[in-house]
Parts: sequence; structure tokens; C-alpha cells
Amino acid sequence: MSIATSHDNPAEIFPIVDEEGHVVGRATRGECHSGSMLLHPVVHLHIFSPTGELFLQKRPDWKDIQPGRWDTAVGGHQDWGETTEQALSREVSEEVGLTDFEPRFLMRYVFSSTRERELVNVFSTVTDRPLAPSAETAGGRFFTLSEIESLMGTGFFTPNFEGEYRRLRDAGCIDRLSPRR
Repeated sequence: MSIATSHDNPAEIFPIVDEEGHVVGRATRGECHSGSMLLHPVVHLHIFSPTGELFLQKRPDWKDIQPGRWDTAVGGHQDWGETTEQALSREVSEEVGLTDFEPRFLMRYVFSSTRERELVNVFSTVTDRPLAPSAETAGGRFFTLSEIESLMGTGFFTPNFEGEYRRLRDAGCIDRLSPRR
């Protein structure tokens, strides 16, 4: 997810967008995460195995937000001057080492917290290629959808993942992507 860490550069420039994703300005990461509620785009990728399991990353215990919880496989900010597709390719390569994949656009929605507003562009892919979670994670693994359903609401996952998973499930995206439960 697009969570700021101590390694993030508060001067990094992000595009500011409207709810359809059209760029209407720009601002720094610091401004976007200061409670200004400037809408800025992020990308998420849900990675399915050919047998219908969903890959998730574990947030390391040293993270200041949601430490030790499981989260979406890939998530990150779109940088100034990047397209959504370029941001997705960059983040997927950085976070799980996958460079050859076919993304499928699933949905776009606005996520709001007390500190920021994000325009979340959600994609999925199916792969049998090995994944290599980056050092910014505490690893990752594939979960069956039954496992995910049984762990929802227990504190095992980040609230952001649970909310997005429910959106996808309720829109029928999960069943279309993963017929095996």
C-alpha cells in the first residue's frame, strides 16, 4: 500500500488528480500526506496463481503503520510524469521482482483516511513465475480464498486490504478471477 516510511522523500512530487484520474496539478509527498486531502493516484496489483490463490505480502514489524499484518501484493504511488501503467510496472518490479506480466484493470476508487486521499487504480494478474518480495516486506505467500475469508476481521490483514478485497468480492471480480476457492 502507499504507506510512508522513514525512507520516503517528503519532497517527492506526485500528480494531483480528479476522481477520473485526470491530472489537475502537483504536490509533494509531504503535502499529500499532511491531511491536505489532495487526491493523488496509487496502483495496486492483486497477483493470482493459476490455481486461484492470491499472493499477499507481510508488512515488517518495524513499520510504523500496520506492522506485522498481511497486505495487497503490490501497492505504490504514481510519480509525477508517470502514467498509471508505468507506475504499475515500476512498483511490481520493485516490490515482487515481476517484470513480465499482463495486468487487467479491475476498478478505481477513492480511499480516504485522516491523513490523505488516494485514487486507487486496482489491477490483477495471473502468474506462475516465482515472486521475490523486496526487503521492504517481511516476505509473502499465496493464500487460498477460503483462508482469506476465514481470517477477515481478525486483525491478520490490514484494514485497507480487507476493504479492497470486499470491494472486489462484492463487484464479482474475485469469482471471475479465481474460480477455485
